[in-house]
Formats: sequence, structure tokens, C-alpha cells
Amino acid sequence: MLPGRMSGLVQSKIDGDGVLLRPWQAADRAAVRAGYADPDIQRWHCVSMTDDEAREWIDSWSDRWCKETGAGWAVVDVAGMGEVVGQISLCRLNLHEGLAEVSYWVLPAARGRGVASRALSSVTSWSFAELGLHRIEVCHSTMNPVSYGVARRAGFTAEGTKRGEIRHADGWHDMHIHARLDTDE
Repeated sequence: MLPGRMSGLVQSKIDGDGVLLRPWQAADRAAVRAGYADPDIQRWHCVSMTDDEAREWIDSWSDRWCKETGAGWAVVDVAGMGEVVGQISLCRLNLHEGLAEVSYWVLPAARGRGVASRALSSVTSWSFAELGLHRIEVCHSTMNPVSYGVARRAGFTAEGTKRGEIRHADGWHDMHIHARLDTDE
């Protein structure tokens, strides 16, 4: 997709394998606060949020969409009660280069059910088909084996390690990089 076209689209819902990715809503603040209050999520994202910060975070996604710098979705497990169980987003989005990085987390009650890998597969397929992206990357700490498994199950190829790229609460971390291309099977 050429720059300038995404901002003219309405952000859609993405139906996936037992998950629904939908744009964030003001009523989702509690799920965002819960996510960023979880110690496992805080370890990798180094963020906690008040209610006002969660509202601003949710509101920022429509601006990122319009500026074509990112896109974020609430992840809903359709097999459950229809509640938000996580988030997935395209960040470092560059439509001109056909490139994005993906960020995700899942709330504790929904872990171990493949929610993150199914959401990742869904947003990847949608990004290739609807945005015309060529390459999507997942980067995670080398000390985060769960994210390694999520990327692998979603068909992302491990490509290497970026040394000392991201600072987490306990210091600088080397990051594994995985990628899928629109030409991958």
C-alpha cells in the first residue's frame, strides 16, 4: 500500500482463528490498566498506567492510524465471554518500505491458549492483504522464551539477535528478531 491510503480507510475488525481483533474502545480502559499492571507484562514493556493514561493510550491509536504510524487492536477471545484478553499492534509502521513491527501481550487469565499466536497470525495475514506490507517483524528479549514460541507458532522465522537494543526494568536486553515476508508460505 502506498502512503496516504491507510489514513483513508476505516480501521476494521479482523476475524481470526477464535480471536477477534477490534479497534480499542473507551470502555476497554480496565483491560489496558490490568495488562500494564501485570508483572509479566511490565517486565517486557516497562509501563504502568493510571485510568487517564489508559484513556490517552486508547485514544492515541486513532491518531496513529490517521498518521499511518501504527495500528492497535484489542484482542477478544471469541470462545470466552467476549472480553478483551490482550492487545496486538503494528508499530514502527513504514508503508513506503512495506514494513512493520508487531507488539502484543495477553492477560494472565487467557495465557496458554494460543491467543497471542492466533492474533499474530491474523494481524499478519490482514497486513499483507490489506496494507500490502512485505515484511513484518517480531522483536523480543532473548530472555523471553514465551514470545519466542508465539513468533514460531505464527510462522515467523528467527533471523538473529540485536545486541543491547532495548532497555527493560532490569537493564539492556539483547533482542531476538523474527520475520515473515508476504512471500513466505
